[in-house]
Amino acid sequence: MDAGEFRRLWNEIAPIGRAETGGYVRFSWTEADLALRAWFQAQSERRGLRCEEDRNGNLYAWWDAEKELVVDPDAPHPEGAILTGSHFDSVPHGGAYDGPLGIVAAFLAVDQLRADGAKPKRPIGIAAFTEEEGGRFGVPCLGSRLMAGVIEPNRARALTDPGGITLAEAMSAAGAAPDLLGPDPERLERLAAFIELHIEQGRALDGGESAVAVASAIWPHGRWRVTFTGEADHAGTTRLPDRRDPMLTFAFAVLAARKEARLAGGVATVGRVEVEPNATNAIAATVTAWLDARAPDDAVLSEILTGFESKVSERAGRDGTSVRIVPESETPIVDFDAALRDRIAALLGGAPVLPTAAGHDAGVLSAHVPTAMLFVRNPTGVSHAPGEAASDDDCAAGVDALAAVLRDLAC
Repeated sequence: MDAGEFRRLWNEIAPIGRAETGGYVRFSWTEADLALRAWFQAQSERRGLRCEEDRNGNLYAWWDAEKELVVDPDAPHPEGAILTGSHFDSVPHGGAYDGPLGIVAAFLAVDQLRADGAKPKRPIGIAAFTEEEGGRFGVPCLGSRLMAGVIEPNRARALTDPGGITLAEAMSAAGAAPDLLGPDPERLERLAAFIELHIEQGRALDGGESAVAVASAIWPHGRWRVTFTGEADHAGTTRLPDRRDPMLTFAFAVLAARKEARLAGGVATVGRVEVEPNATNAIAATVTAWLDARAPDDAVLSEILTGFESKVSERAGRDGTSVRIVPESETPIVDFDAALRDRIAALLGGAPVLPTAAGHDAGVLSAHVPTAMLFVRNPTGVSHAPGEAASDDDCAAGVDALAAVLRDLAC
């Protein structure tokens, strides 16, 4: 594929959700997200693809087998569809490529197959999953988790964003139907495979010959809400021995998470915190923090969490505070379908096979559908930040790779 062709389509979405202070703010069910959803629908119509939205807000564009368009929008899909795609939403001030690259590449791969005269024997679908990052409502891969039945619909409807707006309220305001949220086993049963193309989140490909890699597995990972409770008081008149300051326990916890991860061989991050009453001249009453932990296997992840909880609980006892740790999402190790992985790696001329420590919709769907991932080279290695990057030539190579995979599996 010509890199200029990729750039022309990419430029259509590049301004949407771009923040003046850097990066992108594309939270689900916001103005930016709705603009991207409208773009998705327009791209589907431009190509004569059948566009639909499922009960969980995920979008699909279908190229049906042996024909360009199915007139009846209610007709069921034939068995064995090949699905590709990714997500539009971002973390706060995230990079441009994480998610949208997989959707743009999917539309261009369909264009390339059509230009080559390919006729799919299986339906090919392009998906845009909602709330993959969890940047607004806190639970990652929410659209695919709902679809797969791994999160209870009532819990999902009650999730709130930092402004107190529930997912149900946000969906209703956008014209969606939150009452329909829930598992979608019939849709999953119609899929033969899911292929997700994604920007590389690291620099394993930088300096190598290949612009594209194949994923082997996703590290186990999760998010935990940690609440430290003390006693609010005056910052000037309260003697140090009389204080029950949860900020001290929180500060210790950040360092403890890093140490436990380093000793065990994983990673742990505290990147979000809320303080009450959040006043300069007051001792805090509560501190709420979110721990993100990941590891090469489930045993190492458990070791990190056990050590963290033990150390922080002991420190809270010394500080006169209390600590409560509540899991918000937990995902065990995901090994992608070995036969599919090896088939794709061979098809792409022996492409590198890499693990990833990042979660994806592909990881959620892998428990139900043979799943694989392609990574496009990221020379900076930066992810979830404005420095995330990919050259147009490498993105075009990703489109070529995805088209080859779709041709092999569906045509």
